[in-house]
This record gives sequence, C-alpha cells and structure tokens, in this order.
Amino acid sequence: MNRRSFLKSSAAAGALAAVSGVAGGAAFAADEITILGSVPSLSFPFFVHMLNQIKVEAQAQGVKLIESDGQNSAPKQTGDIEAALVQGVKGIVISPLDVNALSPAVEQAVQAGVPVVTIDRRVDGVEGILAHVGADNVKGGEAQANAILAAFPNGAKIFHLQGQPGAGPAIDRNKGVHNILDGVKDKYQIVFEQTANFARAEALTVTEAGLTANGKPDVIVCANDDMALGAAEAVASAGMKDVAIYGFDALPEALVAVRDGKLAGTVEQFPGEQSRTAVKIVVAKARDGKDPEQKLVLLTPIVIGKDNLDKAERIGETS
Repeated sequence: MNRRSFLKSSAAAGALAAVSGVAGGAAFAADEITILGSVPSLSFPFFVHMLNQIKVEAQAQGVKLIESDGQNSAPKQTGDIEAALVQGVKGIVISPLDVNALSPAVEQAVQAGVPVVTIDRRVDGVEGILAHVGADNVKGGEAQANAILAAFPNGAKIFHLQGQPGAGPAIDRNKGVHNILDGVKDKYQIVFEQTANFARAEALTVTEAGLTANGKPDVIVCANDDMALGAAEAVASAGMKDVAIYGFDALPEALVAVRDGKLAGTVEQFPGEQSRTAVKIVVAKARDGKDPEQKLVLLTPIVIGKDNLDKAERIGETS
C-alpha cells in the first residue's frame, strides 16, 4: 500500500472505529478477536437483517464486531475493508456490492493473512478466500420459474424484473429463471425484461413502462422483494387484477403481502442462517486455526406461498 493509500485507509479506520465504538488508531488487545461485518447497503432491508444476524452470532461467539455499511458504493466498502485491516481485525465476513470491484480489497485482506468468508455474493476471482456461505441463487431462480409453471399450466405472458448488473445473485437468479422458461418458450413468453437494480421505486417506474408498452401480463417475476412490491404498486395503480407477482428474499413486508394475496410468492434463501454460519467459520479460523469442512456452503432456496408461510425465516417479524 502506498503512502497516500495508507493515509486514506487510516483516516477511514478512525471514522469507522468511532462509529463502532473502538478508539481510532488503537490496537486491539493481543487476545481479543475483532471481526469486520460488511454488507453492500443498509438501505436494503435484506442487508439490515444480514448484518443484524452477523451481530447476533458475533455476540454469541464472544468476539467484537466492526459494522460496515457499504452505502451502495464499491469505494466505500473497499475503504471499510482497508480501514479494518489497518485496525488489525482477525477476520472478515462480507457480502460484496460488486464481485469484481471488491476483488482487490478482498485479495488485500487474504494476502494480509486475514480469513475472509463471503456471504450471499461470491468473489470467484480471488484465491485463498476461506469460505463462501450463500444460497444457490440459480436454484432460487429455477424455483420461481417452476412456481409459474405450476400456477399457469396452460402458459403465461411474463414480465421479468432483473437485479443489479454485476451482482452475483442477480446474475444467478436471472440464469435460473431462464434455465426453466427458455425451454418452454412456446407457452411461457417473457414479453418484457429489464433491470430495476433491486430498487422498489425503480421497479415501479419500470413496470409502469412495461404495462404501457405490453399491456397486462399474467406474471411478473422479480429478482428481489423490493422490486416485487414496487411492481405490485404499479399494477394496483393501473387497476389491474389477477397478476401473479413473485419476489425473492422473503422479507417480512413481502410475507405479509403473500399472506394478503398481493404477492403470489417469494423465495426464502435463509439469510440469517447464512450470516450466522459465516461468523462461526471465520471465528473458528481466527481463534483455533480451524479450516471449514466445506469451502462452499450453499443453502437451497424455497418458494414461500400462502400454504407454507410457516417455513419463512422471518415470519415472526410479521404483524
């Protein structure tokens, strides 16, 4: 690291330490384990839940946690990693905003001998990452598509709202949807397909444009729940009924919408279990030098509908 980068990282470390309750620039005690938990953006409820569960497991494991909100900015998340390394963290649990843009920072951590466990989003281009814990997002996309086939055995006209370009889950969920639907194009036609960047407001406007250009669809399949809820708002505003909308993430608000019939379903990928498992792996390495039995842990997502709401990880948060 050059002097300019070091000074930048040191300043970031002080700022991050102040937020996390650790004195800026102070070294950790020799026998103390402190880890970094970093998520892409706390503006997304999904990542709020993930970071909360990282915190829960860190407390259970008796380690200190530096919390990092990437603020939907790869430079910000990169700076947080560099700051944590300057502070001397013993491990990192991270869901990278962009798997390519975060590769250099993750590689820097690995080269510094700090164990890194990725969650939700993999960084495939870096050798030496301790483990990845996530959902099989391809299977999640396939589950969405298979739910459509089951609900519409005679065929369907489909809108597809994709996630943020460059984000691993968006790429994999898109692949899963197409794995199934591309083989039945004669009956299941995707007539409108566009990214809405995982954002509810953008999904609202994108869906409105799709409705104007293509008319009413039978199904809108979305790469996350925020987009599904935005699409539902657009459909309701247009006065359209009987449009089956599928989300992904099983957020509490989406579970309520499924219960109330506003969404046809959502995909549960167990983000809390992902987060807690990742912390256990990184702490075992930092504390005892123990390598994980599996370097790739993928949970199998399931579609949550009215009939199996009790299977949702966050059903207890609904009112």
